[in-house]
Amino acid sequence: MAAMVTRRKFISLTAAGAGAILVSPQLVFANVQTEHRFVFVIQRGAADGLSTVVPYGDPAYAGLRAELAIDAASAIKLDGLFALHPSLVETGRMYAAGQALFVHAVASPYRQRSHFDGQNVLESGGTAPYQLKDGWLNRLVTLLPKSRERAIALAPTVPLALRGRVEVASYAPSALPSAPDDLLMRVSQLYEHDAQLHPLWASAMQTQALAGDMRGRQDPAGLGKLAAKFLARPDGPRIAMIETGGWDTHDAQNPRLAARLKALDTMLAALRDQLGPVWGNTTVLVATEFGRTAAANGTSGTDHGTGAVAMLVGGAVKGGRVLGDWPGLGAGALYQNRDLKPTTALDALIAAAAAQSLRLDTGRVAHTLFPAADMRGAPRDLMRT
Repeated sequence: MAAMVTRRKFISLTAAGAGAILVSPQLVFANVQTEHRFVFVIQRGAADGLSTVVPYGDPAYAGLRAELAIDAASAIKLDGLFALHPSLVETGRMYAAGQALFVHAVASPYRQRSHFDGQNVLESGGTAPYQLKDGWLNRLVTLLPKSRERAIALAPTVPLALRGRVEVASYAPSALPSAPDDLLMRVSQLYEHDAQLHPLWASAMQTQALAGDMRGRQDPAGLGKLAAKFLARPDGPRIAMIETGGWDTHDAQNPRLAARLKALDTMLAALRDQLGPVWGNTTVLVATEFGRTAAANGTSGTDHGTGAVAMLVGGAVKGGRVLGDWPGLGAGALYQNRDLKPTTALDALIAAAAAQSLRLDTGRVAHTLFPAADMRGAPRDLMRT
């Protein structure tokens, strides 16, 4: 298939407002010709998988986690081993409806403990930090047919995952007062017969209209609605990335993580509700750069670890399952005697999810997105047929 081409330069305005519940989440969209939607939500900061999908049935869990252990009585039971954090109410409903699955003990090839390096490996698709210069999401876009519109980042900068051969525009609302309508109209008239500037200006005005008051939408529900607003358009983007932060819980983990998970849950629910029938063709992948230590530290938090959990939610997902080879938390089962041992390759999972949700050849996707990925053991039936 021909490469998707959105060959426009960035239109970067100014930085977005701060103080968001999700810690200044940012949106990125790419346009390709397909009726399926694929959304990548990155959890920057190493989200704690053991408190997200809780292995309450593991005999070692409660003792290992001590004060951080999630009370099984308040958690949302998934099966005899796992339960969801109590903040993930809507995600639990998606699981019950067969629209969410979780893959535990996942990890990228990165085995050190630097956020920057871990995120670089996760977003680039390499096996080591800074090995690749572009991102796997950008390379995914090249595997799909061209659409009419350019890719766009609703953020001051384009994240690594979407940097690469396909050019991406960025948009962020200005901190300056809005320009008067009369001025905008006059500029439109000025560019009306300019073959180069007119389409750029028209596209920027259309994006501004769709984004609306983005500073006022930096709450989780507003962010989900805004993403859905773009993705639901008949001629709109089909691939999106949403950046979330605040997952680095070295202290006071329980209240902080509860708030982050509630925000994520609210955003996913808003996306589901606002997409309407389009939700049936949508896959949302949620992943983080690495997990956290299995035991609590001395400040009621956890430190940088290895094995984490990934989520797949959406109407296209064949959900209601927890996948993965659970390694256990008992003596001798932990990675380096401190972390959840990874048993599923995150890059293989991402490649399989992207290929199956967008109806692409899995081998081609894996080779393009994660050249060194070992696809043995990658799930084959993640999506509804």
